[in-house]
Amino acid sequence: MLHVSKPSVAHPLPVALAGAVTLAAVMGFGRFFYTPVLPAMMADLHLDPAQSGLIAAANFAGYLAGAILAGYGWAAGHERRLALLALAANAALLAVMGFASTLPAFVIIRFLAGLASAFGLVFTSGIVLSHGLAAGDTRVPVIHFSGVGAGIALSSLLVMELSSFEHGGFAAWRPDWIVAAIFTSLALVAVSLLLPRTGAGVSARPEPALCWTRPLAALALSYGLFGIGYVVTATFIVAIVRDGGADPLLEALTWFVTGLTAAVSLALWKWPQRRLGLLGGYRAALLLEALGVAATVILPMPVSVLVGGVLLGATFMVITAYGLQLCRAMAPESPRRSLATMTAAFGVGQIVGPLAAGWLAAESGSYGLPSLMAAAILTVAALVTLLAKGEGSIKSR
Repeated sequence: MLHVSKPSVAHPLPVALAGAVTLAAVMGFGRFFYTPVLPAMMADLHLDPAQSGLIAAANFAGYLAGAILAGYGWAAGHERRLALLALAANAALLAVMGFASTLPAFVIIRFLAGLASAFGLVFTSGIVLSHGLAAGDTRVPVIHFSGVGAGIALSSLLVMELSSFEHGGFAAWRPDWIVAAIFTSLALVAVSLLLPRTGAGVSARPEPALCWTRPLAALALSYGLFGIGYVVTATFIVAIVRDGGADPLLEALTWFVTGLTAAVSLALWKWPQRRLGLLGGYRAALLLEALGVAATVILPMPVSVLVGGVLLGATFMVITAYGLQLCRAMAPESPRRSLATMTAAFGVGQIVGPLAAGWLAAESGSYGLPSLMAAAILTVAALVTLLAKGEGSIKSR
């Protein structure tokens, strides 16, 4: 049984801030920094979309491995230490990316970075969301998950700013990774001061196995399909801008608006979520994201990528947050296992997505077909949630 008590050692808002900083580092930088740097890497190293997709898929495979490992009882009571280790590993791996040059090296580094990102997400979220639930403070998940968008927005500004400097013979993309590592190291210092030890809502005892119900199975399937659908645009949207021959400023602007809207998305969705419930809001966000993914290749440039970036940012963290909150509500006895299981389903989708999209883009010569297929998959993910009806009245807590 999950024992919830009022936190006695930590105010929920600093805990939420620690979570936001962690997610900005391990997700905004550790996971998604590849997107704005990818076009320069492709140009300098002559990577084609299939090779770029392989590197992305390696990251997502590591994310899947980390999510599966995080679900076992060995981590009970050690969440804080593991979250900090994940931050430290992300900083080191970001720095190493700046010195690597071969496809096998990129694949190995990004696999390990994905594993560290999953640990950072699962273990930090377990601490932060438990403190928020114990305090009854609905601002905590909003602040916590906004960190991903804030990290994305900051990373786009970083890449844009560094592009204006001379690089002393280095390829333009290498200093980007090194400076990202410095930012993540600073995040590690901040989080080590703010993140409390587990104890506000999570027992240190190993959790029971998940009790699978039809709503939980439908949610996990939908979440896996979401992983396939969103990742095509999330990986290649800046490459789509470069492929369209647009001004480099549009590359940075597209990723910036994606991150900015992601950072405020949960706050903007509060009213629709109250009207629709968590499951209804989750479904609506999937449908809106499907429109955004299709827009990136249907509308004319630059409207296409800006609309696609805004709709991606406005939905992907909402879907992530609502999905994780729903799984916790559906499996209250095993919160850590439910978080890890959902993250694993998501990870499977993310491996399939970039591999298939990269191959299709290389074969067809454009990102049009993979983007339209991704939009269709997101629509199916929304329809699958109809099998989870009965959970639609769940509210965020």
